Amino acid sequence: MLSLSRLLPLLLTALVLCARLPAEELRAAWVASVVNLNFPSKAGLSPAEQQAEIERIVSTAASRGLNALMVQVRPEGDALYQSRYEPWSRYLTGTQGAAPGYDPLAAFLAAGRRHGIAIHAWLNPYRGALNGSLPRAGNHPTQRISGAVRRVGSKVWLDPSDTAVRGQVLRVVQDLLSRYDVAGIVLDDYFYPYPGSGLPRGTFPDDANYAAYRAAGGEMERGDWRRANVNALIRDLRQTINATRPGVRFGVSPFGIYRPGVPAGVEAGVDMYGDIYADPVRWMREGWIDYLSPQLYWADGGKQSYSALLRWWRSSEANPRGVPIIPSLAIDRLASHRWPADEIARQLSLEKSIGPRRGGGFILWSIGPLLRDLKGVGSIVRSAGR
Repeated sequence: MLSLSRLLPLLLTALVLCARLPAEELRAAWVASVVNLNFPSKAGLSPAEQQAEIERIVSTAASRGLNALMVQVRPEGDALYQSRYEPWSRYLTGTQGAAPGYDPLAAFLAAGRRHGIAIHAWLNPYRGALNGSLPRAGNHPTQRISGAVRRVGSKVWLDPSDTAVRGQVLRVVQDLLSRYDVAGIVLDDYFYPYPGSGLPRGTFPDDANYAAYRAAGGEMERGDWRRANVNALIRDLRQTINATRPGVRFGVSPFGIYRPGVPAGVEAGVDMYGDIYADPVRWMREGWIDYLSPQLYWADGGKQSYSALLRWWRSSEANPRGVPIIPSLAIDRLASHRWPADEIARQLSLEKSIGPRRGGGFILWSIGPLLRDLKGVGSIVRSAGR
């Protein structure tokens, strides 16, 4: 028989491994606060009106067979909860820094407990402001670490190469986890900003920081250096989450295509690896994340085939550790792209059939069409959970 001194480390190892195993199938939806997309439906609603919206969102999720919601609590360096480090979001009252008269995240958590819905905290790590011309509160990170601020067209971005930016995100997450019983932390796809009219490809304004890196002996070319900056955030978030509340799930929802031509035949106007400097394949291989939710916002078939992409993300080529791949699905395209409802039914069925499927499930973009029961999508989603 094993002695207690030898048995105890084995038991502790087993407990850690069990905590790392995927939980039940995740059936979730995104709840976006940015530009008042989902919650609150407009700025300046009374506390009672906002809490009624929270109740409707959470109860609808439960009635449609969901078991989780990804609630955007940090849309642009601000907070939908009582943060120690950042101001109240302007999307609550219309004025950044103005208290809403209650705590929205606490209200989501309370409603989640009543309805059996796990609440995950969704954060944007680097976005400082969608509209840089609007006033920002004195305790906003763009004011406190102004040397890290970069203008990108009309937007304000916090430079991923500045260690103060990473420190700010880590403090925010540690504070949030120490005071709120969220089930997980999840990031979306905004790392370096997407190229566009205000940002020609490859021109993010980080010349001074890159020159300082090279002057200090750094040898990476700029693209690799930028990816290393994002990698450091993902790695350090993993460590911060483990140190603060072990067992909290950490996920990322990146752009759905790793690179144009990967897998063969896939086309994309954006190169996630080369344009926004995100390398989720590396994060999976290093074990830095508990799951990945690639945004597979395309119909099945064609040059961005949903099934081809899901198959690749779950393949041993991309994902040798078998990290759970929980695709995000674009139910909003029932309206914006006039998809038929059976496209969503097909994608939900394919998700169950394409393996390996450790944990599995889906995240719907976004809760809005579910609240409206657009084209009967509510019953389709409910059936997928049976």
